[in-house]
Amino acid sequence: MLTRIDHVGIAVASLEEAIPRYEAAFGLKVAHQETNEAQGVREAMLLVHKGDTGGSYVQLLEPIREDSPVGKYLAKKGPGIHHIAYGVGDIDSALAALTVTGFDLINKTPVHGTSNSRIAFLHPKGLGGVLTELVEAPADH
Repeated sequence: MLTRIDHVGIAVASLEEAIPRYEAAFGLKVAHQETNEAQGVREAMLLVHKGDTGGSYVQLLEPIREDSPVGKYLAKKGPGIHHIAYGVGDIDSALAALTVTGFDLINKTPVHGTSNSRIAFLHPKGLGGVLTELVEAPADH
């Protein structure tokens, strides 16, 4: 089912401040930035490695609303690791298999993700408290 670790999502108060820190610390470069209104975030994807099954990234997430999931996370816990995301070849099949095995899905059907990917989150209670995201890359990637 899983093809790679797609990204680690990190909640930050400011992309403007966080991006230069990650660039200086690890030599990473921003591969993509966008605002996802539906999820209430501005995000920057910093490429770690590009492989045959897709890239691996550090995703920096800045809330654009206090009531967004990342905004609530920052208010409660402060900056830090928000979630881990795994790449999948077929997100619909992955969600169906997880449903059959009894996992609680936050997204029962995929939603719009970074760079036109399709994503879905699994509830953290099923995976030891870790918020987990599945990512199906768009066909042109």
